[in-house]
Amino acid sequence: MAMQIVSSVVQQQKSAVVIPFSKPATAEISQEDLEEFILLKRYAREAQARFDAKETQLRAQLERGAAIQAGVHVARLEDTFRKSVSWKAIVIRLAQRLKLDGEAYCAKVLASTKPGRIVSLIVE
Repeated sequence: MAMQIVSSVVQQQKSAVVIPFSKPATAEISQEDLEEFILLKRYAREAQARFDAKETQLRAQLERGAAIQAGVHVARLEDTFRKSVSWKAIVIRLAQRLKLDGEAYCAKVLASTKPGRIVSLIVE
């Protein structure tokens, strides 16, 4: 009995047909969607400009020693320092010490470096 069930399953598997799925039709992008995108982009630019102006104002006040009103919010200026090493200048100096052509080596490194891909959406 078990052999008949296995045989039946094997026969069913042999007759299985693979049906390829068709790619669903892509929806059309409406002019309303593009118009909304353009308006949102404009609002974001305006908001960024207002933000930048407010940040500049608060920073200037803090630099002049303005006190902060008591409440839940605080403000302070925080200095952070970051070293950004110019690898090219260092490699050229090292190559010169080793009696090598640093410029040629750097050019080779830059030529063999693959650029990263950046995709931007432009709607006008």
